[in-house]
Amino acid sequence: MHFRLLASDNNSKARCGEITTNHGLIPTPAFMPVGTQATVKALTPYQLKEVKVPALLCNAYHLYLRPGDDVVKKLGGLHKFMNWDGAIITDSGGYQVFSLASLTKVTDDGVEFQSPIDGSRKFLNPEIVMDIQHSLGADIIMAFDECLPYPCEKDRVKQSMYRTVKWANRCLKAHNSEAQDLFAIVQGSVFKDIRKECADRLVEMEFSGYAIGGLSVGEGNLLMNEVLEYTAPRLPEDKPRYLMGVGFPIDILDGIEHGIDLFDCVIPTRNGRNGCAFTSEGKLKIRNSGYKADERPLDEDCHCYTCKNFSRAYIRHLLTANEILGLSLMSLHNICFFENLMERARQSIIEGNFKSFKAQFLSRQ
Repeated sequence: MHFRLLASDNNSKARCGEITTNHGLIPTPAFMPVGTQATVKALTPYQLKEVKVPALLCNAYHLYLRPGDDVVKKLGGLHKFMNWDGAIITDSGGYQVFSLASLTKVTDDGVEFQSPIDGSRKFLNPEIVMDIQHSLGADIIMAFDECLPYPCEKDRVKQSMYRTVKWANRCLKAHNSEAQDLFAIVQGSVFKDIRKECADRLVEMEFSGYAIGGLSVGEGNLLMNEVLEYTAPRLPEDKPRYLMGVGFPIDILDGIEHGIDLFDCVIPTRNGRNGCAFTSEGKLKIRNSGYKADERPLDEDCHCYTCKNFSRAYIRHLLTANEILGLSLMSLHNICFFENLMERARQSIIEGNFKSFKAQFLSRQ
């Protein structure tokens, strides 16, 4: 992986760059749709390419449980398995272990948990997680970390931070794939001193990039921005910065303003499947009866396949009739909206007027 900066905004910390991977270029700042189970729900790889998606996020935890990382490796790796020739990042599964698994037992050695699929007992530690991600073959892989809910007591957060740092060091030692780059994850909830210590300790270890985890878990936009304000500057300028699990357009724009390069979230596809379209004029809940005979597209400023070919009335009909096509058309539009937002943000940074672009965008929302 190679990362280079191309431009910086005149009035903020926003920056524009590009990440070169073995499977193509990621222009930054970039939004990555989530393909948890090696698929972005309701969309094909061809559709994702059509709306200029540069990279996908898949999840090592889910693919380890089903179909198994050994199966994916036998079938040629994740890119071949899902027929995606663009860049892929795999999350280590730390968040899923602590949010989805039941009967979890955490020690410094690793995590024992019960599979949500068949109830069998499983064990993951940094070395096993590295083996899983090496088998999957993503371009960028993540260190195993411990994620906590919000709010959480400070002593518990500090203990978790030290464990995350220890696990990151073990991941670095176990990482033996020259074709993959390893990112560390900064934890520490909303405690400034803990976040700073975590970031400083991880930066000393020389990872290929750094992620900020443990946000978008209920702390709200204000606290998220406070954490970014003092955490992002402690991360190396010459390496990618990744804000995990974020988010809504306003959160993404805030992150860009703080110098974040990569984002991922299920919001565009999940909201789309639930009948909510993101548009240049704000969110549109297409199931409302007022759109029953509306001939307009979802967004008159959008040029995606959905907006060029179908009316609000038709898409509303598909959703109310529980037709699968409705889920696909809504998801496609929302992904296109997010990718278009990133393209416009990158251009505004190059022109040195990101803050003006952000203010104008939000004024229409």
